[in-house]
Amino acid sequence: MSSESSTKKLNRKEAAEKSFQKRGFRYAWYCFFKRLFDIFSSLLLLIILSWFILLCLLIKWLEDFHSPVYLSWRVGKNGKKFRIAKIRTMVPDAEERKKELIAAGLNEADPPAFKMKNDPRITRVGRFYRRFSIDELLQLFNILGGSMSVVGPRPPIPEEVEEYTEEQMHRLDVKVGLLCLWQIQPKRNKISFDEWVRLDIEYIRRQSLWLDFKIIVKGAFMVLFDHSGE
Repeated sequence: MSSESSTKKLNRKEAAEKSFQKRGFRYAWYCFFKRLFDIFSSLLLLIILSWFILLCLLIKWLEDFHSPVYLSWRVGKNGKKFRIAKIRTMVPDAEERKKELIAAGLNEADPPAFKMKNDPRITRVGRFYRRFSIDELLQLFNILGGSMSVVGPRPPIPEEVEEYTEEQMHRLDVKVGLLCLWQIQPKRNKISFDEWVRLDIEYIRRQSLWLDFKIIVKGAFMVLFDHSGE
């Protein structure tokens, strides 16, 4: 075998190892059942919790008389942009204040992510909603529509993705989700962005219905009872 042929085979192997996209019959069935679960679970929860969601929207509106729904662009699988819905937890001019906070050097997360433990933009009602992830309930519509899944890497904003390295872009090899491996870690809000990416890529490599089930069960437990990550 010539050295040139060996080099081409090595390059193809390296390229395959760099891609975290899975192929094959088993993975196709996994995606099929995962999508069925996404449709069934999101539709069922929307039916059961519709009254509760409407009540939370009303309470948020009464807090400051601004729209209780927050819509923003997110980046999903393969870099495709979509609109995400949340119950608003911040002041109406949160995006403008975010730029001021970054300029003042108050970002406590590793760029390109942004996070503050005591973010002054979060309202009193919003802080309660975030504590129990109530603000995320509107994302059930995204899951039902297919732009998100119950389990998958959390959807980033376009400005963050523009700063991603090639390795970090692999977070978007699969459909983004409501729950992820990063969220069920102890002291999750103290995890660095590099570790966050590592956990997302670990999830992508290990994807299975059993792993999804464990993330859903542990994620639900942590939302209701364990706030050590705050």
